[in-house]
Amino acid sequence: MFSRNVDLQPHNTLAITARAEWFVAITDERQLPDVLAAARQQQLALTVIGGGSNIVLRGDVPGLVVHIANKGFSVVGEDEQTVCVTVAAGEVWDDWVRQSLQLGYYGLENLSLIPGTVGASPVQNIGAYGVEIGELIEQVQGIDAVSGEPITLAAADCAFAYRDSVFKHGLAGKIIITAVTFRLFRKPRTNLVYPALQEVLSPTDVEIDPHRIREAVCNLRRAKLPDPAVIPNAGSFFKNPVISLVQAEQLQSRHPDMPAYPVDATCVKVPAAWLIDQAGWKGRVKGPVAVHHSQALVLTNPGRGSGNELLALAQEIADNVKDCYGICLEMEPVIIPFQLD
Repeated sequence: MFSRNVDLQPHNTLAITARAEWFVAITDERQLPDVLAAARQQQLALTVIGGGSNIVLRGDVPGLVVHIANKGFSVVGEDEQTVCVTVAAGEVWDDWVRQSLQLGYYGLENLSLIPGTVGASPVQNIGAYGVEIGELIEQVQGIDAVSGEPITLAAADCAFAYRDSVFKHGLAGKIIITAVTFRLFRKPRTNLVYPALQEVLSPTDVEIDPHRIREAVCNLRRAKLPDPAVIPNAGSFFKNPVISLVQAEQLQSRHPDMPAYPVDATCVKVPAAWLIDQAGWKGRVKGPVAVHHSQALVLTNPGRGSGNELLALAQEIADNVKDCYGICLEMEPVIIPFQLD
């Protein structure tokens, strides 16, 4: 049932070389109960991966690596204004976004070209250009990683927050996501609140439709983010830190150009890319790993370095930003094998 000593380089967009002690690809969720039972019988630790676009492999992975690769979608409900579609977790995210627009299901266009799979989207509560996926999720389906029993969580139970969800905390390692149900719109509801989109698409242009928004988002992302197939990377490596309004005002008195965007009455969000850039890291190379030359938020692995080399660079950047601005940067990718607290 399981393959032994499998190379994981094809399964992570940072192209880090590491090996799985045991490996299995799940193409049908009905395989999972038997896989979990076999793993329990052999006392194998579980590591679940999808597209590998948000992980850093810091070494070989002991136990069993389960690669979720199931496909397909189905309409499970609809009314005059919306349609609910359940999509298999192994579907490539951007393939699903493109297909949803072709079907006349709208809402995902601002999230175009994000790497990864559908199953990873609720874990990270992926967001871009003014939209977070938690706003469009109806429910998440999965399997209990211990018992193999099916689990369904309504969106309200997923604790969606900025780049965060219950799947990164209370349910981390306890549920294997097998499908996600989205509630999408039958008529376009264009979202142009993000300044970068407004620069290329006028909010008053009546000819703007979701297809044009997708095209604009894809162009913007390609212009500033490297293609992982060309330059190995995991996208944005750090979250945009949220700090108090008081701390922001103190920093802006010393750094008047520091951007800050309101979160609520007491907090603002500061772009991590600005902090890293101002600290002088954009374009810097450390052996086989580097900070991208046009987007300081993206760490790359052009020399096919190790996970530890990449993490050392990330830590050096975070320490420098903390020294310069008193702001702690938090990494977005998941480190595998998992770190012990």
